[in-house]
Order: sequence, then structure tokens, then C-alpha cells
Amino acid sequence: MKDDVARIHQLVEHWSAEDLLRWAFAAFGNQVQMASGFGVEGVALIDIAVSIRPDLRVFTLDTEFLFPETYALMEQIEKRYNIRVERVRSALRPEEQEQAYGAELWARDPDACCQFRKVEPLADKLSQLRAWITSIRRDQTAARASAQKVEWDEKFHLVKINPLVDWSAARVWQYVRDHDVPYNPLHDQNYPSIGCTHCTRAVQPGEDPRAGRWSGFTKTECGLHLRGPESKSTSSLVSLSASGTLKGGTDGAVASGATE
Repeated sequence: MKDDVARIHQLVEHWSAEDLLRWAFAAFGNQVQMASGFGVEGVALIDIAVSIRPDLRVFTLDTEFLFPETYALMEQIEKRYNIRVERVRSALRPEEQEQAYGAELWARDPDACCQFRKVEPLADKLSQLRAWITSIRRDQTAARASAQKVEWDEKFHLVKINPLVDWSAARVWQYVRDHDVPYNPLHDQNYPSIGCTHCTRAVQPGEDPRAGRWSGFTKTECGLHLRGPESKSTSSLVSLSASGTLKGGTDGAVASGATE
């Protein structure tokens, strides 16, 4: 399959989002699903996809730390399009994470928190599929600048389909307004990029649209769309022993602060 993706890569680069989705649904059937974080790109893509496949299968990574507005939007989308959004959650409940790794892990080691609450749950979900559909755009971050419309996902080992990768933010918003697509009201309150409550703030005039994510850290990605091998196992991350002391990972070293 990896070789097949390499062969068709140039061909599909000129396809519209609709044509790409038609191909994806025909090629992979029930073995392709759409991931959505319910940002403005995500809701636009759902609207496009449902017009092609009314029984669209959508899942979201529910970190259990999302904004109330995001949860409300999920329900609104489900009712509008008569679909069910699968909530994919970490095996580690928030209280279990706090007990094992200390309070407010996101404030000390956001990479570790994302690994627990996003990357590992996604890896489990994608292991059941042959392809997944995302709503990333090339101009969102440096890590996404080289994304292709169809590519082999080296991190999760399946086909990755990005129908909106060549869209601009302006084009996305024009589509949403033209088609009266529901969107998160936080977007109208200077939240161009919306993640978890603990790691998202409103942006100030002149700031990068993703400046409100993981503010105070150099981090710009949660890890889902980074290229290369899957991130290290959480077995190598710092945890709290029963006595409350910090224990290191597989190399036995004591650790604190940000991961490497």
C-alpha cells in the first residue's frame, strides 16, 4: 500500500476535496474514517463529506479536557447531519493521570500529556483502519507545510488523506458561511485554534493564529501530525511512585519537566 500511495500521489494532488473523498470512500469502504477536532476546517470537511457519504464515520479524540463549546458543537453536528461522532478517549482517566504523574501534567510536560490523551488513543484507533481522513492545511504549521493530499503515514502506518491541505483559512471560512455550517463560537472570541481548556488561550492582535496553543512553550503540535516513527511509549515518561517520589522510565533515570 505504501508503494501504491507513492504512485498516485502526483495524480490526486490536483483533485478537489470532493473528488478525493469519493476516491477514499470507494477505495477503502468501511476501513476509512474521518478524524475531527471540530475546528472550522473540521466542520467544513464534515459538511462536504456527508454530501458524498451520508453515513459518514467520524471520530474525535476526547481528551476529557475540551471546552464546553466544543462538546456542544459535537452534539449540534450529530443532530444536523444525523451522524454519530465516536469519542475516542485515553485508557488513563484524568484522575488516574494525576495520581500517577502529578497534578497539571500539561503545565509541566505538555508533550507527555498529549501523548497520553491524544497520540496513544489515536494509535489504538488507527490500528483498526486502512486509512484516515484529516482536515489539516499546509499553512497551519511548519510541520504540515509538506503534507500531501494522499500520503503514507509513517507514524501510524496507514494511508492519510488530507482533502483541505491546499485550502487557505479564508477559503474555509467562506465555505462555512456559504453553507451555513455550525462552528465553535470560540472562534468569534479570538480563538482561531482550539484544543484543550488548559492549553488554549485567546490570541492577541498580531499574534500567530496558533499562538494560543501551549502558550509559553515552543510546542506547536500535539503530535498527531508529526512525521516519522511513533512517539516514545509512555513507559519512558516520568511517573509518581506510591510514596510520591518521581520515578524515571525504562532507563531508570529520574526525570522532570519537558520530555526530550
